[in-house]
Amino acid sequence: MLKYERQHWGQGITRLAGIDEAGRGPLAGPVVAAAVLMSPDYAESEVDGIFSRLTDSKKLTGKSREEFLLILKEAKPVEIGVGISTVAEIDEINILRATHLAMARATEAINPFPEYALVDGLPVKGLSCSSMAIVKGDSKSMLIAAASVIAKVTRDSMMLELDEQYPGYGFARHKGYGTKIHMEALKTLGACLVHRRSFAPVREALGLGQQNMGF
Repeated sequence: MLKYERQHWGQGITRLAGIDEAGRGPLAGPVVAAAVLMSPDYAESEVDGIFSRLTDSKKLTGKSREEFLLILKEAKPVEIGVGISTVAEIDEINILRATHLAMARATEAINPFPEYALVDGLPVKGLSCSSMAIVKGDSKSMLIAAASVIAKVTRDSMMLELDEQYPGYGFARHKGYGTKIHMEALKTLGACLVHRRSFAPVREALGLGQQNMGF
């Protein structure tokens, strides 16, 4: 899990961050990105210790994610940045650009900025530092895995709050993804303010066409 980190630390890049996002696919809610920077000494000392089970957040239980979140937030050698793109931004500039914007904001939330970043997935435009994209990086890089945990737990918490604000859609249960229950609620209740009207399933559920999406 430190293969890519060691490559860059060996080049003298000590302010190295891992970046990942959560919420790119749902029909509702924001997209959240996280950047995690960890001192090389701390990462090396804990890769086979407290972080030995750290991996892609989707493969972890909710309890494990919460435990890792607490460890990461309390560890002094760890710096965390979180970036959010709103539903309005997603609808205005599209989900890919909004995701990149959230990642840029997460990176810039770390002060001073990272020197370099390892990013999950495909190349990202607009970051404040150079970066390397790693497909399935959340299962190959400890820094990206840590970022995936921060992003997912943060977004899940936001969706729990949205569930209270907009009852009936089941946001607490499905976190905005297009489950059967969510689609049925959309058809019955219509869209609320946090639904992504630029997403085809939302338009179809509302009977809207591309030409009259209503936003």
